[in-house]
Amino acid sequence: MAAPDDAPGIASVLSESFAEYRSLYTGEGFAATALTAAQVRERMRQGPTWVALGDGRIVGTASAVVREGGLYVRGMAILPAARGQRIGELLLQRIEDFALAQGLRRLFLSTTPFLTRAIRLYDSYGFRQSAEGPHDLFGTPLFTMEKQLGP
Repeated sequence: MAAPDDAPGIASVLSESFAEYRSLYTGEGFAATALTAAQVRERMRQGPTWVALGDGRIVGTASAVVREGGLYVRGMAILPAARGQRIGELLLQRIEDFALAQGLRRLFLSTTPFLTRAIRLYDSYGFRQSAEGPHDLFGTPLFTMEKQLGP
């Protein structure tokens, strides 16, 4: 679990992880994705945030908030240099464990169609596309994916 002192490192991971896609976002959409440290701290007050460490630094992160009868996953990012090491799967497992411990039976998230690596991860982890919104983030296209937990 992340601590408030991790906020600058988390903000750095978000910025670096999404930088290669910046031109595909609207300005406002990118700003809502690559949060500042202050925004990360605010998000941490709303729900849990996890970090993955590698060589003593934050290389991955994800956060969540209880919303609409499930756990909404947000702010998931892995540094480009750390991709391919199953960090995303480990973060998703922590999130799922947290949801089940809270009695929640649904995970859901919003993603953009151009984040193909992330979409493959979500698919492989059991998420399926849903018709549910939101359908854009300040003009950047979005779609929702969900995973039902348990019976």
